[in-house]
Amino acid sequence: MEFDRYQKEAGRTDRVPPAESADDRVPLMVPMLGLAGETGQLLSEYKKYLRDGEAHGLFEERVSEELGDLLWYIASVATKFDLSLNEIAIGNLLKVKSRWASSRTEPLCFDATLPEGERLPRRFEVELVDVEGEERHSVQVLINGNPVGAELTDNAYGPDGYRFHDVFHFAYAAVLGWSPVTRALLRRKRRSRPLVDEVEDGGRAAVIEEGIAAVAFAYATRHNMLDGVSVLDSQLLRTVKDMTSHLEVRQCTTGEWESAILQGFRVWRAVLAARGGRIGVDLDRRQIDYLGPSETDQSRSEPSP
Repeated sequence: MEFDRYQKEAGRTDRVPPAESADDRVPLMVPMLGLAGETGQLLSEYKKYLRDGEAHGLFEERVSEELGDLLWYIASVATKFDLSLNEIAIGNLLKVKSRWASSRTEPLCFDATLPEGERLPRRFEVELVDVEGEERHSVQVLINGNPVGAELTDNAYGPDGYRFHDVFHFAYAAVLGWSPVTRALLRRKRRSRPLVDEVEDGGRAAVIEEGIAAVAFAYATRHNMLDGVSVLDSQLLRTVKDMTSHLEVRQCTTGEWESAILQGFRVWRAVLAARGGRIGVDLDRRQIDYLGPSETDQSRSEPSP
């Protein structure tokens, strides 16, 4: 039976009259309370099973009955909100697939049809050199041996390693095929497409990417810098998706964002431990890797954050 047909049939057995006014909460509250009550009944059946084991011979039958009652109340709530149960089911499957899908048959490529000088290189190597200053450390970024961008400090009262956060941008480039910051560092902005250059590669997009890196870093500081973490909080990923909803990277799933963030922190932890190092960025494999210590190491010993 299709969901919409079930919803229609279930509606014929609904004994709660439609709302007579906008202030009438009864028609909606009854099925909502029914959901809570039937959920309690389902838990109660499972409690009996835990207590009695196989002696609870009607366990499967009772579970089926309680799930059916839950489905009826779900259909009732959907009807009272003028929603299609079929569309709800389809939307839920799309949401779940987006949450856990982290791989594609082919990597995303947002610049395949553009001149080579405007495309992100499919593979490149980055060297992060920790430079000891008079008061604090900074990081110099080298790509293919050439310095790019300004030297970065932690921008914090105490050393926390944020000066190495360009690793996160390179991870976004590798896994998502997207990073306005990396494009700027590599001078691969899409200037032949003025509107794309303005919207996708411009200052607003770069600020959003920096914001994502900062939000993820704040989250990581509360979770052991994601060491040993394999699943990120859905609210964090939803925030990232909301922040990028008007950009081309909206095509990437929350699962892909999760992979990009986790890979970025895996390499960041290695770089922090070595106070610099070389990393490989591979857009075809959708992977970023720590390759070893910096070959032009200028760092000095410093307490770990």
